[in-house]
Amino acid sequence: MDQIIALFAWLNDVLLKMTWLSDGVRWLVENVFGLSVATRLGGSIHFFIYDVFKIFILLSVLIYTLSYIQSYFPPERTKQILGRMTGIKANIMGALLGTITPFCSCSSIPLFIGFTRAGLPVGVTFSFLISSPLVDLASIILLASIFNWKIAMIYVLLGLVLAVLGGSLISFLKMEKYVAEFVTHNGAIQGEEDFSMTAKQRREFAWEQVVEIFKKVWLYVLIGVGIGAAIHNWIPEQWITALLGQEHWYSVLIATVVGIPMYADIFGTLPIAEALVGKGVGLGTVLAFMMAVTALSLPSLILLKQVVKLPLLSLFVGIVFVGILVIGYSLNSFGYWFL
Repeated sequence: MDQIIALFAWLNDVLLKMTWLSDGVRWLVENVFGLSVATRLGGSIHFFIYDVFKIFILLSVLIYTLSYIQSYFPPERTKQILGRMTGIKANIMGALLGTITPFCSCSSIPLFIGFTRAGLPVGVTFSFLISSPLVDLASIILLASIFNWKIAMIYVLLGLVLAVLGGSLISFLKMEKYVAEFVTHNGAIQGEEDFSMTAKQRREFAWEQVVEIFKKVWLYVLIGVGIGAAIHNWIPEQWITALLGQEHWYSVLIATVVGIPMYADIFGTLPIAEALVGKGVGLGTVLAFMMAVTALSLPSLILLKQVVKLPLLSLFVGIVFVGILVIGYSLNSFGYWFL
């Protein structure tokens, strides 16, 4: 058993945390740039280069692999799968399918429209809309590479629970009448379609997804890593803990409110989260910030307002906002179990 644990730890360090990359960047900073990583400038440069390359390498491999799998589940097939289910089972399936679609919140909205036009219950589509930007399989690996597997799994589990409960509540309240008419009056897609693709076509599709997603997230990754480097090496720890310290009752609330105006993929928020945890910010506060940025970003809410009416939009925001607060405060109280 000890040998198995040691092997898993080695694979985790080599493949996920990429300690070899960290060592290589440290050598570059110290021997080429002539800076010590113990200094603020040297530490910031090391943090930035290491995190950017690590995230981009992981993204390339993960998005390619997941997109290849996703090629078996295009939107039309997803609609047909969900269309056969009712009740909370449909919400669970909608949330789970959201985990294999690596889209940001804005990119998820066109699929939300397609699902609604296909005649799926609004609550089911909202379960998908919550989980798709909030939780995906790539985020599990990336969270584990920065924190650990316990934190990665608890984040994903809580994200799925929030998606299922949020969609179920919307279904229970029968909010279909608050969806824009142009969305609901297009009729459902009927019949079976041919979803067959050759292996070559799947590889081409997977590579296209890598390129497309890179174009959408690379800037946010750079910005996120840059902010993370600044937090990690330049902002005094006492400043951060004074505002977001775990002992402050308002820390989760502030982190959630601050996250809403931002627009970034989860991949862009991870370096910031890593730096905040390193500064002693509570796990619940950090994850609340990540969830607010990915699930409640202001641009996505503006776009969503074009397809749903204000009562439904307000209910969606309220459910997710309260859910994030509950998750954040709970993890701040019990998160030490997962560190």
